[in-house]
Amino acid sequence: MPSSEPPTRHERAGLLKERIYLTFAALAVVLTLGAHGHVDPIEAIRTLAVTVFGTLLAMFTADIISHLVVHERSMTGTEFRHASVTTFGALGAVVLPFVFLAASAWGLWDTETALRAASFALVAALIAIGFLAIRRVRLSWWKRALVLGVEAMLALIVIGLQVLAHG
Repeated sequence: MPSSEPPTRHERAGLLKERIYLTFAALAVVLTLGAHGHVDPIEAIRTLAVTVFGTLLAMFTADIISHLVVHERSMTGTEFRHASVTTFGALGAVVLPFVFLAASAWGLWDTETALRAASFALVAALIAIGFLAIRRVRLSWWKRALVLGVEAMLALIVIGLQVLAHG
């Protein structure tokens, strides 16, 4: 895909899907770290980084394998670049938790506050991603609100399940 062309609907869906996957994975980790209490901020950053990069590599591998299965050939250079940008571009969705944990490592916040702020930021990111996903779709305002509400509810269910698992 040349950079001068706007992404297709299919390409936009891929970008959004990767961001949603990564954001949910980061949310689960942040909630788990918060449930343990008294976590060292550097250890929290390391754990989150390993999870984020492991998830990105898993998504990238899935893209390569699924392309091979669907098209019965390896990716072209352009397809490989697109898969790379789509997958690793999802990092932008999880920047704030790293910023908050870094602030904690520098002594500006305690780790529990940073993890709580990261949880809120990730839920907000999921809602923002959902909004971006449906903004060009021809839906009435109440259907858009319903979609965003369901997504927010799913994020809260993830939080509830994490609390239940570690409570």
